[in-house]
Amino acid sequence: MLIRNLKAAFCATALAAAMLCGHAEAGSRIKDIVDVEGVRTNQLVGYGIVVGLSGTGDTVRNSPMLKQSMESMMERMGVNVRDASLNTKNAAAVMVTAELTPFGAAGSRIDVTVSAMGDAKSLLGGTLLVTPLLGADGEAYAVAQGTVQTGSVSAGGASGSSVTKGVPTAGRIASGGTIERETAFDFNSMPFLRLTLHNPDFATAKRIADTIVSRYPGTAIAQNPSIVAIKPPAGTSMMDFITMVEPMNVEVDTPAKVIIDEVNGVIVMGENVRISRVAIAQGNLTIRVDERPDISQPAPFSQGQTAAIPNSNVSIDEEKGKQLLQLGGGSSLADLVAGLNALGVTPRDMIAILQSIKASGALQADIEVM
Repeated sequence: MLIRNLKAAFCATALAAAMLCGHAEAGSRIKDIVDVEGVRTNQLVGYGIVVGLSGTGDTVRNSPMLKQSMESMMERMGVNVRDASLNTKNAAAVMVTAELTPFGAAGSRIDVTVSAMGDAKSLLGGTLLVTPLLGADGEAYAVAQGTVQTGSVSAGGASGSSVTKGVPTAGRIASGGTIERETAFDFNSMPFLRLTLHNPDFATAKRIADTIVSRYPGTAIAQNPSIVAIKPPAGTSMMDFITMVEPMNVEVDTPAKVIIDEVNGVIVMGENVRISRVAIAQGNLTIRVDERPDISQPAPFSQGQTAAIPNSNVSIDEEKGKQLLQLGGGSSLADLVAGLNALGVTPRDMIAILQSIKASGALQADIEVM
């Protein structure tokens, strides 16, 4: 008897511990729901030339920017080609884009994307010549060069027929860019830092601040639904404080919203969607028109002609047996989905039903149609 009681007590304790652990681990990490001020990428762009194409580049006659670029480049190398007739298809004018990673150090490598500007048919196998990559301030932060890989296939015949898989006029150069200039951002010298929520919300911002303050008093305040300002405790650097704040768990509050993609017939509903008291009836009306013309044959050796006599059969089929679905006040998402599934509605019918419920004022959520 004692052993049985001990087992029961142990099971109860284990269940309580599991429930407490599950509650403690509930929510999302702060690092997954916010962006840290200053920790962001910067877009870079540049103009360059891809050479070494096998007759798939720009037509020089139709691409004046390529002609001018090639003439300028060759002049810098001591070759005058302005009076020559350039008629090659082995080069292409391209735009080069990249993202400068946060805290990217000089000498680090980044990936670059190369896209054709003219009438080039493919950039596969071409080589991008040295191209400075500029930031929004007009300064060069990186330099790109390398062999372009498109991951596509393109083939054509003499008669004009062609087969293309993928986009051969755009490709990437893995680690094709070298960072030459770092962004001036001193992380640890900042007296305070702002955390920006991915999905602004009053309750979530307040919970983040409260969670941080509960462990480190006086170090956080929610300024608005989007921003939580933090400052490290005395004797702690900003870098150390961020590493302590990011793993904290916060219960995220989300607004009641229904997302509808009418093109693909997709519906996504949040768990906070509620339905007031409402009754729903759904039925399908099918009208079918069959055309089966009768053929009239004339008698042998007569002067008549074969004729088709119209014969239309119209039928109307209305689905029977569907009952009203009644939902009580405050019904949850599970109740709504179970009820609509019981009616046997399709996703497109469900879209119409949700829009009708919203129009009646019984859907306590926002509908966003994509």
